[in-house]
Amino acid sequence: MWKQRSVQRKLTQLEASSKRLPRERKRLSCIATLSPHRRRLSCIATLSPHRGRLACIALAKLVRALFLILILILACCFFSSNAALAQTTVIKAGRLIDTQSGQVLTNQSIVIQGTRITAVGSNPVIPANAIVIDLSKKTVLPGLIDCHTHLTDGPQEADPITQLGKTAAEKAFESIPNAKKTLEAGFTTVRDVGSFRALVDVALRDAIARGDVVGPRIYATGAYVTITGGGGALSGFAPDIVLPADLRFGQADGPWEVRKRIRELAHCGVDCIKIIATGAVLTHGSSPNSEEFTPEEMNAAVAEASKFGLKVAAHAHGALGIKDAVRAGVASIEHGTYLDDEGIALMKEHGTYLDADIYNDEYIQGEGKAKGMPADFLEHDAELGRIQRENFAKAFKAGVKMAFGTDAAVFPHGQNARQLAFMVKYGMTPMQAIQCATMNSADLIGVKDQIGSIEAGKKADIIAVDGDPISDIKTLEHVSFVMKDGHVYVR
Repeated sequence: MWKQRSVQRKLTQLEASSKRLPRERKRLSCIATLSPHRRRLSCIATLSPHRGRLACIALAKLVRALFLILILILACCFFSSNAALAQTTVIKAGRLIDTQSGQVLTNQSIVIQGTRITAVGSNPVIPANAIVIDLSKKTVLPGLIDCHTHLTDGPQEADPITQLGKTAAEKAFESIPNAKKTLEAGFTTVRDVGSFRALVDVALRDAIARGDVVGPRIYATGAYVTITGGGGALSGFAPDIVLPADLRFGQADGPWEVRKRIRELAHCGVDCIKIIATGAVLTHGSSPNSEEFTPEEMNAAVAEASKFGLKVAAHAHGALGIKDAVRAGVASIEHGTYLDDEGIALMKEHGTYLDADIYNDEYIQGEGKAKGMPADFLEHDAELGRIQRENFAKAFKAGVKMAFGTDAAVFPHGQNARQLAFMVKYGMTPMQAIQCATMNSADLIGVKDQIGSIEAGKKADIIAVDGDPISDIKTLEHVSFVMKDGHVYVR
């Protein structure tokens, strides 16, 4: 009986298998007619559950790998197309002033890709499609740097009180031609150290960076940090007049107010801080020789600024104010008129830069007087020019670090290079004066790795003149070629 049942089961199984066979043949025939990709999917579907899962995992990994390869290919295409868009330019320089070595090189080629210098030498590799600018009959040097400008002001405003007759928008629009004249004079970078209307210089900086207007690269201070009624305050009006906030933005009395002002300026995106350590020449009711901020206030300014990575420039005419500012750790002394021997020694000890505006006295006592500059301003300035220049010569001879700053706005913008001749007159060689206006000033601002010399990797800020400034420094008052960030503005 048991054997009979077993045989019956086997017969039943064979019969079932014979019924499935035509269906299996039909399915395989259909699979054969599919595309390879769909055939693989169909086969996978017929596998056992375990083997099917493994096949799906393998397929997912393959798809991911192909997707990553596609992304890499697209990225390579994007970056290579961007590199192609960065046009290569070659400048053929007849004479090239190497500010690092202090030498003049001949027959040099400067290779520029986009905004950067990529090679400098007598025989660098030059791409076949490069644009060639022939300056073989000119002297080529780095773009000049002025560490003391006021682009939002100008000599047409003989008295700062005229600020009350203009809106912030008017001041902003007035600054646009000032910036253009400065760049076209060969100054590709400036440190703008104060505006009575707070933050107009920051807005100008950003407009230039966006390409909205033409001008030099700006490192802005935003406002003067000054005591109430101090050298950086707008004065000369009735005491019951209340100034709008942007005309007293930087006023601070006491260390904690100083810290608060610097925090506010840092929040507004300034690049450096300007404090008024002593009285000023072109301010009503001010005495240039008097100290205004206390040592405690100056210490607080430097300490707070350092938290935000900001350097501090100190306006200082008087000897005591100069020395207290140096002890506080400022990066530069602006003006330095009454600098004495102790102050010189302190500046050397601390590595403080002197940024002395030794040209503008010519303008104040000449055209400034003719154009109606206030009598108290002229009285302040009467003897300062001579004293400042003598102390400038003494400090340079002693080895104090020197930058280039003109106080442009006291005289017309675009005439900045006139100061170079005065630096030579009071002790420098032409090469040393050029180095002050290039690599020294770049170092003071904190961007020596970016600008100040013509080297591979640095920004393509390049100017040229027709003559030889090493023989005649006044040649730099007439620039015939200006490039900033690889773009030509004067040719």
